Amino acid sequence: MKKIILTDKAPSAIGPYSQAVEANGFVFISGQLPLDPATGALAEADTVKQTEASIKNIQAILKGAGLTLEAVVKTTVFMTDLKQFARMNEVYARFFAKIPPARAAVEVKALPKGALVEIEAIAAR
Repeated sequence: MKKIILTDKAPSAIGPYSQAVEANGFVFISGQLPLDPATGALAEADTVKQTEASIKNIQAILKGAGLTLEAVVKTTVFMTDLKQFARMNEVYARFFAKIPPARAAVEVKALPKGALVEIEAIAAR
């Protein structure tokens, strides 16, 4: 059985999907754009700021599920410019300093709302 995770501390879904779904002890968090949960505004067009905003949105969803970033076992980072990888990685390393999850990072042509970064995550109870 699956359970929908929803919090007003992270941006609402901008399409027909859930912020996160829990099933079989795993929480699958949809790709998080660097949007301000209160206003829906996109974070400044800067890889560092957008990475931070995306991870903070993941944190908020995890909190809504009763978890922390330490529960994350896998992430996928989507970027529109992999030349900015080192800048993204600096921010990412601050949030996942203790035991980093498995990760993939891929360059994409474009992201919704013109974002530079989007991050999805899977956490385990």
